[in-house]
Amino acid sequence: MTVHASGVWPILYSFFNANGNLDRDAMKRQVQCCLAQNIQGLAVLGLATEINKLSQDEQLQILRWAMEDLEGRLPLVVTVSGVDSATQIEFARQASDLGASWLILQPPPRRPLDEEECFAHFSEVMNNINLPVAIQNAPEYLGVGLSAPKILDLKLRHPNFQILKGEGSAVQVEQLVHVLGKQMLIFNGRGGIELVDSLRVGCAGLIPAPELIDRQVQIYQFWRKGLLEEAENLHMSILPMIVFNMQTIPHLICYGKRLLAARLGLTVYDRPPFQTPTNFGLQKISEFATRLGPLSQE
Repeated sequence: MTVHASGVWPILYSFFNANGNLDRDAMKRQVQCCLAQNIQGLAVLGLATEINKLSQDEQLQILRWAMEDLEGRLPLVVTVSGVDSATQIEFARQASDLGASWLILQPPPRRPLDEEECFAHFSEVMNNINLPVAIQNAPEYLGVGLSAPKILDLKLRHPNFQILKGEGSAVQVEQLVHVLGKQMLIFNGRGGIELVDSLRVGCAGLIPAPELIDRQVQIYQFWRKGLLEEAENLHMSILPMIVFNMQTIPHLICYGKRLLAARLGLTVYDRPPFQTPTNFGLQKISEFATRLGPLSQE
């Protein structure tokens, strides 16, 4: 199976209720607002989903809910994490059985983990699953990653390795595109901080959290139509919000989720451990939400 993917694929936050359990209604409204923005696909269970705080049953529950809410309208990509290759292989098979279109593999959390060990882990998992696969190459966030030559070597060994999920600057991504662009699709992340430049250097699209999904889809559509000035101007208008949110992953979960919640009329209940918002931070989120307006859910 060959993946033909592009555009903006938002990755869901985990919303919890006052009892600390996953909030079904909030998760459904999050998917509905994403679907209303003309997205090209949906992603679940990444760093923004607070995967480190979820049991495997909760991870599967989020996956089932997302499939239910998508109703077959769009493909779903699932991030696969876990303590070792065996755990990831089992979860990947479960995700495949539940209808995932492709998977994003993370390195195991064991540290220290060098590049060769990371390579061996990805290779073992890819050998044991049939779906198309990406890797999340995010050494700044995950502590380890692969160099472009190692990524190419992995691709040559595994035909189902078709996508790269990067988390780097446009300069770094351009180098990857130069080496790998004819071999696989490359998506960038980092909240879209360099969305236009990422598209300019050859990325197929973006996998961001959803708080700015309406603007980011519009930027992508401007780009596809050749309206570069419009894309640049719209990107500049939301760039302060992206920079504010994308300081660290805990900071993104604290404030990015609250920006989405403000635009959807939801309440955020944090699951420990979490970064506590400050009054100034909440004031900034309120200002951003007012400037952006509500997110359509229809």
